[in-house]
Amino acid sequence: MIRHARVLPVLLLAPLLLTACGSEKAGDPNPSGPASAAAPAAAPDTGELVSRAAATGVAPELVYVTEAPGFTLAQQSVGVLGDDGFSATWVSAGTGAQLRLAVDRGTITAGTCPEQPVGDMPGEHTTCERDGDAWYRTGAGRHEYALPEEGHVVRVSAETDAVSRGVLHAAALAAHRPDTAEAEGLLPSADPASPTPVERGDLPPFGDGAPDNHVGVGG
Repeated sequence: MIRHARVLPVLLLAPLLLTACGSEKAGDPNPSGPASAAAPAAAPDTGELVSRAAATGVAPELVYVTEAPGFTLAQQSVGVLGDDGFSATWVSAGTGAQLRLAVDRGTITAGTCPEQPVGDMPGEHTTCERDGDAWYRTGAGRHEYALPEEGHVVRVSAETDAVSRGVLHAAALAAHRPDTAEAEGLLPSADPASPTPVERGDLPPFGDGAPDNHVGVGG
């Protein structure tokens, strides 16, 4: 009887211990350890950007994209600026106003800002106003936001009477390095399709293939 009295409590306690352990795991997968952190997001693939930029003659690190409500990229405007800089223009379908994004090597400071013309218009007076990390610049009927970056400057400019300062500022803040999808819509393909050969109907199927310039009877 004494032997059975000792075994019985152990058999009764076993299910209770298992239940307690199961409840603890259901409420917290690791109650004694730190909370699990989310996996870091994968870096965007830059291979497409590099190949497309190189084919255009633009340094990949100087390619930027922006956006503004009502403005659409003018694909034919995309191209190289200077040696290996980048330039593109967005156009408003409603008003025809244009936002120009230009990125080139260099820097801009309080001392050099007035010396750098707005909109590539030399000889015009330029005013400079600090606005956060950027410079708000006006001159020659245009205004611009210039954002100094590591070794280059991102500029978004427009005609003063066509685009408000608020829209210009928002477009400047929206400027960023493109991801793969944006690069595909921004830059031309690095491997353009080969042109389809044109079939000429005046080439004879024999001889050297020269055009048939035979003149019939009567000239």
